[in-house]
Amino acid sequence: MLGRLRSRAEDLYERVLAAELSETPTHVAVIQDGNRRYASKEGADKREGYRAGADTTEALLNWCDEFGIEEVTLYTFSTENFDRSEEERELLFDLIEEKLLEFADADRVHESEVRIRAIGELDRLPERVRDAVAYAHERTGDYEKLHLNIALAYGGRAELLEATRQIARDVAAGERDPADVDVDAVEDALYEGPRHDVDLILRSGGDERTSNFLPWQANGNEAAVCFSAPYWPEFRKIDFLRAIRTYENREEIRRQSRARRAKALVGALGGTARAGNDSPVERAASTARGGDTDERSGEHTDVDPAD
Repeated sequence: MLGRLRSRAEDLYERVLAAELSETPTHVAVIQDGNRRYASKEGADKREGYRAGADTTEALLNWCDEFGIEEVTLYTFSTENFDRSEEERELLFDLIEEKLLEFADADRVHESEVRIRAIGELDRLPERVRDAVAYAHERTGDYEKLHLNIALAYGGRAELLEATRQIARDVAAGERDPADVDVDAVEDALYEGPRHDVDLILRSGGDERTSNFLPWQANGNEAAVCFSAPYWPEFRKIDFLRAIRTYENREEIRRQSRARRAKALVGALGGTARAGNDSPVERAASTARGGDTDERSGEHTDVDPAD
């Protein structure tokens, strides 16, 4: 009886949260933490924890499709995960291969037009995993509705380091002038995959760190970050909606901050009365208050995203 009442209350709260949403992020990056700890809590082996986490990941993709989110990046296997035992690495590689092949052929993936791509040092992965990555990309490469990036053998510092090396090679070969190295040049040298800056980083499992995940794409500290207590297999739609609310609150604070700065600028230049309603200053203030544009603009190496 108590369980049914709790379930009804959660359903009601979920509907309230969904109804209150006014905007959703374009790109959500997810650190799926707590699979092993969940298995230990439940008295199950690690494999069962990982499989339960994979079920949550499938549910997450459905939620993202429901709320019109355009891009999701999943921290699935970090460069630090290579330090785990061979037995556990092989377990993870088996599951990753299985899920990539399953996703690539799933009707719901094709109906939702999900494009699957992997990012990271893919040459460090076993051949069977690389083959599964290639198959998923081939099967879904023409879709554009929801972009799903699977971070495999990924580390944010490693990505930035390789981008720096590539730019240095271009400069040494005379193909690029150092003065021309700008934001676009760095982004061109990063792993091919993410199309948008990250709006929201979500981490389950209780740890409050972003663990070397997409530091460039998170645009410094501009991405909203939500740390959720439940282990990944226990993560619910309610938790996801709370994370989106964190993003909304962050965006509102940014808008208010821009409006305050614009107001201060107007005051410093003589006030709105002297600036005039059609002046560049007044137009900037109006924009900062949210009138004309939707402006959008990340480290810790002991990451355990598959934990």
